[in-house]
Amino acid sequence: MSTTSTSTTAGPPAYRGAADAAPSGVRGGALSADVGEDEVVLFVIGMRVNRLRRVRSWTYVARQMPAMLRELAALPDSPLLAFRSWWSGRDVMVTQVWRSAEELGRFARDQDHPHATAWREFNRRIAASADVGIWHETYVVRADQVESLYGNMPPIGLGAAYGLVPAGTRRATAAVRRVHGAAGDHALGQLD
Repeated sequence: MSTTSTSTTAGPPAYRGAADAAPSGVRGGALSADVGEDEVVLFVIGMRVNRLRRVRSWTYVARQMPAMLRELAALPDSPLLAFRSWWSGRDVMVTQVWRSAEELGRFARDQDHPHATAWREFNRRIAASADVGIWHETYVVRADQVESLYGNMPPIGLGAAYGLVPAGTRRATAAVRRVHGAAGDHALGQLD
């Protein structure tokens, strides 16, 4: 059995035995994120290379996010709970889970952290050229409105940020029914 799999059967019958069969690093079974009682803060940020030949512009922007993430990860009680980077064509995106919207805003404005300097430099050197596009979205969601499902996956997203519980637990089942309403029973049945 993998050291990262659960020791009990997680989720509905279709996943019976998955915990023992899961490869290293994968949590076998049907699981859900245990997001707690308050709120979930999801921050999605990205850049788009608008002009491929303007390498200096987009490499400057592309180097800033890893530096910020390294700094945040090094903080003893980091408000950044989890993150994951994605790349597709000219677009790069990072999904982040934060402890609170207030801490996210405080980090973004704090002159002692790299974000404020990077933002100033982007505005001064690159914004007017339109060589690079940037964007972000912040979602603050009540915990009782969050529904998640991970089937035979390593911890990712909210599951990496908050931890995982078997999908059949009362808390996970209640979240599915709240989000999906009457269709929640059908969604849960799809796990069988």
